[in-house]
Amino acid sequence: MDLAFVPPLYPPKGNRAIYEVKPFSSALHRNLYSRRISPCLATAATQTSQTSEFVVENKKHDLLRAIQETKRGLVTTADQRSSIEEALVSVEGYNLGLPIDLVKLDGTWRLQYTSAPDVLILFEAAARLPFFQVGQIFQKFECRDQSNGGVIRNVVRWSIPTLLEEQEGATLLVSAKFDIVSVRNIYLQFEEITIQNINVSEELQALIAPAILPRSFLSLQILQFIRAFRAQIPVSNPGRDSIDGFSRLLQELDLL
Repeated sequence: MDLAFVPPLYPPKGNRAIYEVKPFSSALHRNLYSRRISPCLATAATQTSQTSEFVVENKKHDLLRAIQETKRGLVTTADQRSSIEEALVSVEGYNLGLPIDLVKLDGTWRLQYTSAPDVLILFEAAARLPFFQVGQIFQKFECRDQSNGGVIRNVVRWSIPTLLEEQEGATLLVSAKFDIVSVRNIYLQFEEITIQNINVSEELQALIAPAILPRSFLSLQILQFIRAFRAQIPVSNPGRDSIDGFSRLLQELDLL
């Protein structure tokens, strides 16, 4: 299985986030020979490259095994956090210091593990409150055709049981522009917070428009309004360096 990792970004607080990727043809392959290199040298270079890639693939799988059973970072012991940090540093050392590759970064990434307080607080609330659920969390980078930055969309799927569909009843979207300022940092300018994609539960639909009765124009209008609801809140701030809770990313591209 071939997994592609992008260069890590480092936040000031050292918060960690790990994002999962579907297997695909690795973008880390490098052509280490040309027509002028002798066959023997070309073979040696290829074998060295394959060995290096085999080693880093094992490191990636060690990291993914380390984060299992942590509920995306909510439930971890000191020993687990130490093992995860060790595995993460080991993988980061593979391409440490390389510039951020926007082509590799472009795509949708699914959160697998984090130590960021602003994300963990959502998991903690969902664990304690019976009327709140947190589903999948994604980061979408739109930067393939850019040279020095792009757009980040942080996507949180959440729900209120019995009122909305399980896990994916609604979507919280936080959008920001980013600019690369160094090989380890980006500059964020948040723009907008959006609540959208409201999916009401079957129970609520039955309450608004009972199946045993003819659906009135009013009940249909209410359902249509809920489904089309979209609240946008502009965010104005001076921006900030790095991504704090989202950065120092170890990510694997998930093409959804």
